[in-house]
Amino acid sequence: MPVKLDWGAQPAAPGAHRAELNWQGAPGTSGAIASALNGWQRLRFEVTEEPTPGCDGVRYSYTPTLGIFTAVTSASGEVLVSEARLRNAVERAAAQEDIDLAAELDRLTGREWDEELEPFRYAGDGAPVRWLHAAG
Repeated sequence: MPVKLDWGAQPAAPGAHRAELNWQGAPGTSGAIASALNGWQRLRFEVTEEPTPGCDGVRYSYTPTLGIFTAVTSASGEVLVSEARLRNAVERAAAQEDIDLAAELDRLTGREWDEELEPFRYAGDGAPVRWLHAAG
């Protein structure tokens, strides 16, 4: 279904604009949305798909300086890191002096993206929010 976004001033970056949209759709829709937005290379965005029975949640974060970060998320929105990725990080840090475990964990949880996007996540008072509901 066509979507019309209401754009407003972005207080975190004078001269920039922001829009926010809450949506509902079939599991996996967030990946298609993030792929479409990824083509707009000057855009900062987050696309979050809440977990549903049988499907993990996922968050896609993008900034022009960092590129895209994708993470599985919990019901409370926290980034989840798989056992295999944690084991790999610990093994790499133990085997190589130049790998800091804390920095590696920050990378796995997308800390740089969170820090860069945080100022952009909040709108001024009264910012419009449109709700999108899709059947499917």
